[in-house]
Amino acid sequence: MQMPQLQIQTTPGKLGLNTEKPVQQIEQSRATIDQQQPAATLEISTTRPQLSIDTTAVREDIDLKSAFKRTEEYAQLGRQAASDGVGRRAAEGQQLLRIENGGNTIADLAKQNGTPPPAPLGMRFVANRSKIQMSITPGTTTINAMAQKPVFNVQVNKPIHDYIRGKVTGQMEQHPSIQIDWKG
Repeated sequence: MQMPQLQIQTTPGKLGLNTEKPVQQIEQSRATIDQQQPAATLEISTTRPQLSIDTTAVREDIDLKSAFKRTEEYAQLGRQAASDGVGRRAAEGQQLLRIENGGNTIADLAKQNGTPPPAPLGMRFVANRSKIQMSITPGTTTINAMAQKPVFNVQVNKPIHDYIRGKVTGQMEQHPSIQIDWKG
């Protein structure tokens, strides 16, 4: 006897997937930097040095006198000469008063007044340089430098982000099936 058989035949289902990959683009722009360096401030102030040289004493030694000094000396010489002249004439008058005592008084006076004194030597000595009076006031220089800090202005730019989503689609490539057979 034959036994009846049950035959089952199955076909599995196949699912196909189609995927589209996502696309992502990121772009980062550089930051915008504005940098400035202000110039340093420089201040310089000076006072001039002063040199004072007084050569009056040295100039007087070599007979280069000022008009005031020369006038003063000539006035003194004039007073002295006038005083000497008055004294000499008084002495000569006294000699002439005693003319009766004899002697050759008038000839002696003529000889005395007629012969000039000897001329001075034409030799001069150079002035002494140690008589120069100098005074020096030193000058000053003040320098003030002030550095300026740099100025930074930074602007950070946001990134540019583009994103396209991916897709997944499914489709049945093979439909499932079941076949049942009875063989008897």
